[in-house]
Amino acid sequence: MLMLSACGGGGGSPGAASGTSSSTSPGAGSTTPGSSADPIPSNYQAYANSCVAPRSGVDAEGVPFPDKQGTLQDEFKFLRGWIDSTYLWYNEVPGTVHMADYTNTLDYFGALKTPLTTASGKPKDQFHFTYTTAEWDALSNASQDTGYGLTWSYDSTTAPRAWRAAIVEPASPGAAAGLQRGDQLLTIDGYDFVNAADKATLAKINAGLTPAHAGEQHVFTFQRGSAQINLTMTSAVVTTTPVKNVKVIDTPTGRVGYLSFEDHNAVSEQQLVNAFSSLKSQGATDLVLDMRYNGGGLLYVASELAYMIAGPASNGKTFEQERFNDKTQTYAPIQFMSTAYGFSAAKGAALPYLGLKHVTVLSTADTCSASEAVINGLRGIDVQVDIIGAQTCGKPYGFTPQDNCGTTYFAIQFQGVNAKGFGDFADGFAPTCSVSDDLSHALGDSAEGLLAAALAYRTNNSCPAVRTGTVQRRIARSALRQIAILPPRTD
Repeated sequence: MLMLSACGGGGGSPGAASGTSSSTSPGAGSTTPGSSADPIPSNYQAYANSCVAPRSGVDAEGVPFPDKQGTLQDEFKFLRGWIDSTYLWYNEVPGTVHMADYTNTLDYFGALKTPLTTASGKPKDQFHFTYTTAEWDALSNASQDTGYGLTWSYDSTTAPRAWRAAIVEPASPGAAAGLQRGDQLLTIDGYDFVNAADKATLAKINAGLTPAHAGEQHVFTFQRGSAQINLTMTSAVVTTTPVKNVKVIDTPTGRVGYLSFEDHNAVSEQQLVNAFSSLKSQGATDLVLDMRYNGGGLLYVASELAYMIAGPASNGKTFEQERFNDKTQTYAPIQFMSTAYGFSAAKGAALPYLGLKHVTVLSTADTCSASEAVINGLRGIDVQVDIIGAQTCGKPYGFTPQDNCGTTYFAIQFQGVNAKGFGDFADGFAPTCSVSDDLSHALGDSAEGLLAAALAYRTNNSCPAVRTGTVQRRIARSALRQIAILPPRTD
């Protein structure tokens, strides 16, 4: 979850805003330069599920938790061995990271990554993170999240802040309160959201912004045009809808399908099937795929989506080949999947398709990972992909989530390349036309900036001279972000 801070950006756990940039101190992640590395366990699996606080009961699928009593050192040894065995850049983890310098697994895991940077100066690994396993199961399997059903578009986590509603989930507390896309947040529970800087105030604001539990009531003030409106929202477990705004737009040169797609999660599989069946039945001969807020998710869903765009011309072709470290078995490539994997659609059911040689993708800096894999995979079989919006996030990498003792860990395990062997987009895909996100119109409105630019470019191959904004914004929500995920594989 993205939390507000007084300076230095927002990270951390729910309700824990920081007032200053964090520093490393002994016991919270310090290392001693020049010291030798800890021994790497020869069999890290021997330490799996040995927990300081073992869970009781059953998991989301009704299977008893495998936890047994262990120690913090057991959890550390599991993480160290797992990283050394599976992390793509295991040989770049600093030897100065020592278990003895850490008092919890999250800080220790956070240090077990490469410190190197890309050619542009970005951290080589920006995607090393965790969820609680319960939260991850709810997000990935049931598309559920606790909150108000909002995705925020933001310019900064530090004061002064300009946060506006980007997505309001249907049937959510936000929708019930009458919140609209483009509304700008001014206060939470009477506290100045825009300018707050001290720790005490930020803690209260964060508690309202990202409620820890369902049933919490908070009062918000928003700016809508020239008016200020007060809305009371009660947090709830919200089931998000990954596929929205499915429609066909009549143009002088044919019927153009449109859909907004926000998460490659299990629920989205059936929703994509329904969407493409609808577009096909309505005679869509082209497609605008709106992935401006799609941070990624399941690669098999990405492969299915790419097939539903390209159709049988992609049969038998590589969607993505994963390249692992030199300790890991090489698997057969993921092909364009013409039948459902079975996440939420009937396993083995034939997928609908449009059979296109051209598609337009709407993007922002939050178009990431599995979403970028769709672009790269289609380009690998010579489907023309025009990108309207902003440079994508730049994540040609992915992982299989690892649960241990109630925490699900994500560490980069592979780089994905397309059928042409291309996968070098760590700094993102450049847009065909640079257009800023337009929060003044609803998604799917033909007058909305990105969609209007896409339709215009499709007609005349010319980018709009007037942009819809100048500020680069990002999105904030508790959901699947910057993820490309493989399920466990046996092939």
